[in-house]
Amino acid sequence: MQPLNHSPQTPRLDPAPSRWSWRLQRLMLTPVFRFGLRVGLPFVLTFGIGLSYLSNPVRQNAISDVIANTRASIQERPEFTVSLLAIDGAGTELAEDIRRNLPIDFPVSSFDLDLEQMRETVMLLSPVAEASLRIRPGGVLQVDVVPRVPVVVWRSHTSLSLLDANGAHVAHVSFRSDRAELPLIAGEGANEHVDEVMELIRTAQPLGKRLRGVVRIGARRWDIVLDRDQRILLPTAGAVTALEHVIALEGAQDVLSRDVARIDMRLSGRPTVKLNDEATQELWRIRQLPENGQ
Repeated sequence: MQPLNHSPQTPRLDPAPSRWSWRLQRLMLTPVFRFGLRVGLPFVLTFGIGLSYLSNPVRQNAISDVIANTRASIQERPEFTVSLLAIDGAGTELAEDIRRNLPIDFPVSSFDLDLEQMRETVMLLSPVAEASLRIRPGGVLQVDVVPRVPVVVWRSHTSLSLLDANGAHVAHVSFRSDRAELPLIAGEGANEHVDEVMELIRTAQPLGKRLRGVVRIGARRWDIVLDRDQRILLPTAGAVTALEHVIALEGAQDVLSRDVARIDMRLSGRPTVKLNDEATQELWRIRQLPENGQ
């Protein structure tokens, strides 16, 4: 018998992956690698292409022109145009000062207005205590002002000034008669103690129109100046109490209605009264008269 002829068998393929295929499969199982392929690689390609495209100066200028034109077309729209300036809370003179210090060439786009800087400019004006700026519908720049309220006239070495309750400068005046309804203060450092002055003035209300002013002496104490050249010299400490004592004496004995030049209250335990020149001369004359019966 002859052996059977067997057909040649095809070699069986090895199912095991190659080394590089195995490494690739291992990488694909890594979350970071998958994220890099899905997100990082497209980003890098897009960024590179965009950077290459934008590196051309001609394209850069074209893009800048488009952005500028788009911005200008938006800013110049009628709803963003400011055409009027309205000021509330300020008098005529203060309103004119605000307009001079805000030189705005209307109409102007609201995008070109720096409201915070404009507010700081308004706040630099002496008569302004508080200010706020906003753009109202209809293209109106609204300025709301809280002005300082003057309470005293301060006579310094060079001028007359109006001060508010905090001692802040409000305005200059040319003559005392311009604000005759306000009390007058004088002396070095008087503007720094307006709160003390106002308390003394409230205490001196029973004196009525006789009060002429309050003077700071030596930058440490006060004198109350009355008509008829009378003065009340107050101590450094307890000035209000000393003034109340003098007003009580006036109510009981009319001490200020007499020929008194000054009442010195600087020594609380020993008040001193000084007569005016006419009364002093008369007193000396009386003392020099011979006694009755001599």
